This record gives sequence, C-alpha cells and structure tokens, in this order.
Amino acid sequence: MKKHSIQHHIDTLAVLLLFGVFAVCVLTVLLTGANAYRCMTERDNTAYDRRTCVQYVSTRLRQSDAAGGVSLEVFGETKALVLRDSEEPEYVTRVYYHDGWLMELYSEEGLEMSPEDGEKVMACDWMRLNLTDGLLTIDLLDPQRQITTLYVALRSGEGGAA
Repeated sequence: MKKHSIQHHIDTLAVLLLFGVFAVCVLTVLLTGANAYRCMTERDNTAYDRRTCVQYVSTRLRQSDAAGGVSLEVFGETKALVLRDSEEPEYVTRVYYHDGWLMELYSEEGLEMSPEDGEKVMACDWMRLNLTDGLLTIDLLDPQRQITTLYVALRSGEGGAA
C-alpha cells in the first residue's frame, strides 16, 4: 500500500511539473508576442503620422494647382504656402509652421491675420519651403526627429512667385 501511495505522489508531481513547464512556455510566447505587437504598432503609428502630414500638404497643393494658384510668402516669422482657389480667388489658404504645429488658415485675401489665428493640423517640429522654377520642395521634421522631403512639380507649370 505504501509503495502504491508513493507512486501516486510521484505521478501527481510529474503532472504538476509538466503543467508548470507548459504554463511558463505559454507565458513566454504571450509576452514575446505582446512585445512584438507593441513594437509594430509604434512603428506603424510613426509611419502613419509622417505619411499623413506629407499627404495632407500634397493634397492641399493638388487642389490649388493652377496658374498662379500656388505661391510662397512670409507670414509672421515663417514662410507660408499660399493656395488660391480658382473658383473663389478672393480667399486664400495658408499652410505654415507655427509653435510646434503644421497650421492652416483660410481667410480673405489682404485681410490682416497672424499665425496664431490658424487651425492646428498636426504636430510638426519645423517646415521649410522652397519654390524654384515650378518645383516646390517641402521639408518636414516630425516629432520623432525624422525629416520627410516632398518634391512637387506643379502641374500648372507656372506656380507663382516665390
């Protein structure tokens, strides 16, 4: 009887040990998967933010790309991308960098406005604009300290004055 009891305890101990090893393996796989998922999500969110900012500016440019529809001007202490709508030429949209944000301001042409009056579009550390011979170059520095450069050849061929 004693021999049978010892055998029963050894069998129970072996099952508990096997269960413990299985539980540790499952936990290790779950933690590894969760860490990989977190890393991929952070990477995808960063890439999404970068693409969204550049695509926003690109889309705004394409909407206004007509003869004289795109130009640059000094607005406050920074350069602004000035977009004129061919259907409503008395209004302009300015896209510019101000105080850590990519900003947009839609206003009447000639109306005295300041950079603080615009709407915040997206977090951005700085934006540099250059327009030469119909080629617009936009450099954006995102909060993750990565520079994205957008080159846009204006379809109108004229663009406007820099």
